[in-house]
Amino acid sequence: MSLPERLGELRQAIDAGRIPRRSIKLEMRANLMRRLQQDEQLFPDIVGYDDTVIPQITNAILSQHNFVLLGLRGQAKTRILRGLTTLLDDALPVVPGCQINDDPLAPVCRACRTRVAEEGDAMPIAWLSRERRLVEKLATPDVTIADMLGDIDPIKAVRAGLELSDELTMHYGLLPRANRCIFAINELPDLASKIQVGLFNILQEGDVQIKGYPIRLRLDVVMTFTANPEDYTARGKIITPLKDRIGSEIRTHYPVTRQAGMAITAQEAWVSRDGDGAGTIETVVPPYISEIVEEVAFVARNNPKIDKRSGVSQRLPVSCLENVVSNAERRALANGESTAVARVADVYAALPAITGKFELEYEGELHGSDKIARELIQQSAAFTFDVRAGGADVEDILKYFETGGALQVGEDASASACVRGFKTVPGLMELVENVGLTGSAASDGLRTAACELVLEALVAQKRIS
Repeated sequence: MSLPERLGELRQAIDAGRIPRRSIKLEMRANLMRRLQQDEQLFPDIVGYDDTVIPQITNAILSQHNFVLLGLRGQAKTRILRGLTTLLDDALPVVPGCQINDDPLAPVCRACRTRVAEEGDAMPIAWLSRERRLVEKLATPDVTIADMLGDIDPIKAVRAGLELSDELTMHYGLLPRANRCIFAINELPDLASKIQVGLFNILQEGDVQIKGYPIRLRLDVVMTFTANPEDYTARGKIITPLKDRIGSEIRTHYPVTRQAGMAITAQEAWVSRDGDGAGTIETVVPPYISEIVEEVAFVARNNPKIDKRSGVSQRLPVSCLENVVSNAERRALANGESTAVARVADVYAALPAITGKFELEYEGELHGSDKIARELIQQSAAFTFDVRAGGADVEDILKYFETGGALQVGEDASASACVRGFKTVPGLMELVENVGLTGSAASDGLRTAACELVLEALVAQKRIS
């Protein structure tokens, strides 16, 4: 269906029912209901929220609520807000050149009202795509009420020869420019209290008043916010009257299961390096290495030395896994290998991607982030081994070391050199095959990775040194 190009054509299309005319909240509600009836996934790239967060967001939209997402860092809050544009119509008719996306049939600003009166049904129509109907603002302490709502523009008044009190001298802030759009404010507590007060009217009465003008602009906007539930940086808070005006408060969370966490990490991490134009190294990440990396985040979130109020972001396993693969690549290139297989040593090499992702309690500060991160990796390796091979017979391996046996394998040694070293430990190669960590036809890289997992777990359990 071709879109109307003139105001008269738009009127006819609306009267005939070909184009709906409704508020943005009703628009989102109608499109959401259609997708629910067709059993479509609302946020296909959001993992782990199907039974918790997404039903609450669905209820908020069906209720025509403005809402806030409360959650610690790295819980996909911003991505969810950006995904809301999929609930908008493909295109929205607006007055051409209008800064506040005025409705051609009911313009708010005086300039558009004048234009409609002068041009009538012959006035051209512009169309705003759904991608352009999200206005984002990262809240910072330096945001002013003029930035958010608007102010008097004396330069505009001088150029047009107008009095400062004239409505045409208004300078619109971000909120009026988000008219008929979704307005998303990230990190709401960072807004100064007086700026938060400036949002009262739009949330309750649906209008704003720009400084110096006795005019209330009725705006059609969906207000969405993100915030951290804990004020762990002492930056500020959401003032109580503002919270009272927000329709729904929705709590996000970290992945509940390891499988959900691994699915998120696999989706976000740059692991498959094939075809990037930089080389021909094939990268392989054994499943148990991915499990160790994910377990590091789960262990960290329950570690008493790590500040739970600041959280441990899901970006930790994502960044860590990328560093793991990169270190495996580096080692393969140095040893002239065509395949880079990730192993436990690579997780330790990824410490820079771990230590910056958590805040320490006082006790943790005494130990240092590097030591804490190494403890997390050891615990994660031990847990992964227990899950995959708990109860396996390791007596021959323990006996070898208890009777003075030694094993020296460099972190950057080639896979073939590592295998030669591991074969000197009785029962080690047989163990990794018997418990399914490798097969008898596995490559040297995979056998090395499996052997490192076994030995790292025994060290973590203090069964060998």
